[in-house]
Amino acid sequence: MGRWRGCFYVLMVSIIVILGGAEGQLAENFYGITCPNVELIVQQAVSTKFSQTFVTIPATLRLFFHDCFVEGCDASIMIASPNGDAEKDSSDNLSLAGDGFDTVVKAKQAVEAMCPGVVSCADILAIATRDVVVLAGGPSYNVELGRRDGLISKASRVAGNLPEPDFNLIQLNTMFAKHNLSQFDMIALSGAHTLGFSHCDRFANRLYSFTPSKPVDPSLDQEYAKQLMQMCPQNVDPSIAINMDPVTPRTFDNEYYKSLVGGKGLFTSDQVLFTDKASEGTVSDFANNAFDFNGAFVTAMRKLGRVGVKTGNQGEIRLDCTRFNS
Repeated sequence: MGRWRGCFYVLMVSIIVILGGAEGQLAENFYGITCPNVELIVQQAVSTKFSQTFVTIPATLRLFFHDCFVEGCDASIMIASPNGDAEKDSSDNLSLAGDGFDTVVKAKQAVEAMCPGVVSCADILAIATRDVVVLAGGPSYNVELGRRDGLISKASRVAGNLPEPDFNLIQLNTMFAKHNLSQFDMIALSGAHTLGFSHCDRFANRLYSFTPSKPVDPSLDQEYAKQLMQMCPQNVDPSIAINMDPVTPRTFDNEYYKSLVGGKGLFTSDQVLFTDKASEGTVSDFANNAFDFNGAFVTAMRKLGRVGVKTGNQGEIRLDCTRFNS
């Protein structure tokens, strides 16, 4: 009887493992046998790209976020369509810097040279994102791997799935909750704006047309508003970009939160994190404690990396990140 009970136990464990895999389980050592040096290969490619331009860092970080929030973390953002109707062609994605895409393409080419047809573009983007955070002085973390590349990339599926610069706290929380990300995660992920930049048209309403009676957003620090007006006069060249962290725009740190406390959040959706009492406490904590922010950011990034992943037999392993295999 004991023997049969043991066999039954082994059978049940096997079934649980199989079902668990089908639910999209990722693993840090996913390529331990098939491509053991994948993270080193990607790291070297990212470092080379970074030595050519700093934009590599914010561009790659933003690319990962935009990818995961539409179709899940499946490199659907990487597809280039001859008809101009892929995910990257959406108006919400046209501002994504080309250096982010190039970082992934270069890393994929390097990985393919060593491990052909093994590592997904989705995983390469996830690894590269961790690497740019580290290059900017941010915390390192282990990346869960095993994603497969998606088979859908449509511009028409982007609208309404990315946060807008004028979102309030409820709108932000609602959008992030769709992806199993809490308010705490959302505030931590917003800290990526310590490395970001934005074009003037994304926040011009806060300077010139906030309300009929108050054209300048009263939550903006007055001196900061004047500086922004000098950098972003009305009818400014649309290519002009402004740092989202006015203090240390090239360093991953908690200055972003200190700026929010001082009324220097660039977007309404940034500043609301401090002006809304429901989130003010977390912002204050992150502004005063870089350790707390770093820990929360790592946890949130790992959770973000699990959003909508394809595993097992889902999707494909693209040979060229910009094209479906067939």
